[in-house]
Amino acid sequence: MLSPCIDNSSLLEAQQELRTVRDLLRWSVSQFNRCQLAFGHGSDNAWDEAAYLLLHSLHLPLDTLEPYLDATLLESERAAYLALLARRCNERVPAAYLTGEAWLQGHRFRVTADTIVPRSPIAELLSEQLQPWVADPDAVYHALDLCTGSGCLAILTALAFPQAQVDAVDLSDAALEVAQSNIDAFELNDRMSLYKSDLLDQLPQASYDLIICNPPYVNEQSMQCLPQEYKHEPQLALAGGDDGMDLVRRILEAAPNFLAPEGVLVLEIGNEYDNFVAAFPELEPIWLSTETAEDQILLLSREQLAL
Repeated sequence: MLSPCIDNSSLLEAQQELRTVRDLLRWSVSQFNRCQLAFGHGSDNAWDEAAYLLLHSLHLPLDTLEPYLDATLLESERAAYLALLARRCNERVPAAYLTGEAWLQGHRFRVTADTIVPRSPIAELLSEQLQPWVADPDAVYHALDLCTGSGCLAILTALAFPQAQVDAVDLSDAALEVAQSNIDAFELNDRMSLYKSDLLDQLPQASYDLIICNPPYVNEQSMQCLPQEYKHEPQLALAGGDDGMDLVRRILEAAPNFLAPEGVLVLEIGNEYDNFVAAFPELEPIWLSTETAEDQILLLSREQLAL
């Protein structure tokens, strides 16, 4: 159990003394820095996270801060926000779990503690329709998202490839429930199907033009060193065994049986590049770069995987 970083007397003082959005924002950044929070669940710094939590709490547009900086808040508004801030600091709860939402490529997704917080850099590649590696986006007719969690990547796949039927797989009933709620919100039930399966093991046989996957890949040593924020996420969705490659091995072995002749697999491995290369020295994937990721996402063809 963590010791409280912000005690009740400090919260009471803040509620009484801080009046404006600017006041609360400055104080929040100071507390986040003092408490040495870890970021990475939608923002990467104290300022952005404080601004997001404050604007969300006040039901203000998340992209419009400046006009409200000198607005005076009601006591009830200050109290509601400070309650969120206290949980963020004292319990190290990721912001997305406090608000029940996460944003990826401009799209809002419902999240709960039953799913990891959406943040995969695969989303950036999907916004570009995986070009130039997918030459004709309209020729992607059947796609699969393994380890779908909240369903965010599956939904972004459906949006990126308008001709595609998209299947999404997860082992967790609770995660599939969250994914279904997001599919409902995007009105994509006619183009998307959910399956409970341990990777590909229980999935009906199909031939996919595209498989994407952000699997559990964190190696055991790194799991032991994760910041407290990450320990709020389902460990089932993070832990990848001693070298992080336990599930990756199974995916690479089974994927050729589910890929169309010209199909491709897009796989995220996070910071496990060295472990991937050590585990699969015979593979020569294409490494896909994004604004935030280098050597974290790879692409393999069915032909490469079937060798």
